[in-house]
Amino acid sequence: MNLKLILVLVLIFGVQQLYSQENYKTISKEDSTKTYPGGKPYEVKTFKQKFKAKKPKNVIMMIGDGMGTTAVFAGLTANRGHLFLDNFKHVGFSKTQSSNGYITDSAAGGTALSAGQKTYNGAIGVNTDTVAIKTVLEMAEDKGMATGLVSTSAITHATPASYIAHQGSRGSYEDIAADFLKTDIDVFIGGGYKHFTVRKDKRDLTSELKQKGYLVLRDMDEIAKVKSGKLAGLTSDEHNEVYPKRKMNLPIATQTALNILDQNKKGFFIMIEGSQIDWGGHANNTIYVVNEMLDFDQTIGKALEFAANDGETLIIVTADHETGGMALTGGDMKTGMVKAAFPTGEHTAVMVPVFAYGPGAENFTGIMENTDIAKKIMKLLGF
Repeated sequence: MNLKLILVLVLIFGVQQLYSQENYKTISKEDSTKTYPGGKPYEVKTFKQKFKAKKPKNVIMMIGDGMGTTAVFAGLTANRGHLFLDNFKHVGFSKTQSSNGYITDSAAGGTALSAGQKTYNGAIGVNTDTVAIKTVLEMAEDKGMATGLVSTSAITHATPASYIAHQGSRGSYEDIAADFLKTDIDVFIGGGYKHFTVRKDKRDLTSELKQKGYLVLRDMDEIAKVKSGKLAGLTSDEHNEVYPKRKMNLPIATQTALNILDQNKKGFFIMIEGSQIDWGGHANNTIYVVNEMLDFDQTIGKALEFAANDGETLIIVTADHETGGMALTGGDMKTGMVKAAFPTGEHTAVMVPVFAYGPGAENFTGIMENTDIAKKIMKLLGF
């Protein structure tokens, strides 16, 4: 076969693989729903603000991908004026710019939040020279702490990948999956099963995970039953479906992971991502954004319940960037109706909110760089 033709076919195949993971960015008129009509609200509990120590033993990092202040307020409106985020008394803002762009992508944004360094768009856990940089999750492992990742996307996607992998390109999904085998992460739950099993190198990473002592499960009901040990929950071939269609349940996955990680006497670090707030922004779909925001907030409620009972857990809730430039053009606190407009289908450069609860929360106020969040966590944990 002609060499040029081979190269073209390889390029096409690679682009198709990447597109299958990035097609949530495609905007269609059918999907661009501007009004959320309102739904049944859920009860928001108030949690105590007294803690056992000044510094945390555990850290729960929660990233609402693409979640700007407008998405938060849209969720608040939809739930009749209250969110679990109401419990967070320490609030700040994060500047999200990457090393090579006024507007970041999730890879550079995730790496800034995981490793405390600015890098180029597309980079996963590497600096601007593509050299691996240690993340807070890896530092926690080094200290003997338990670690975890939970995501409504593929677990190999940019944000969760930036905490555990080191690759020059966010599209290197199979290489990112292989990086999981180089760590001692205790629990991870998300999509991306194919990246562990249907691979160019013919490796079956799920078999290798089992050899390392992991329980590898695909069914959410079975995952929810696990109380201890090492768990790899791969809930979808690639990404999980949208809420409420998806079988992967983010609040339950979070509760399961926390129960497992809490077995470690030295503490734990976990990152939990509500991935698809971002995808709703890309789709200019108000219903999508609101549904994902409410799902993420109910997950925050699970984290709060744990942290309030524990008294030694710091929760940070933030975003890697805002998506869509979402503007609220109408709404009703009584019915939960939200109407929005979007000037773009891409990310924007605006600051995103930072919410903190628990020991050390007072350190996360004011305007800060996204890299400051990781650095503050590292300092509080003594890294």
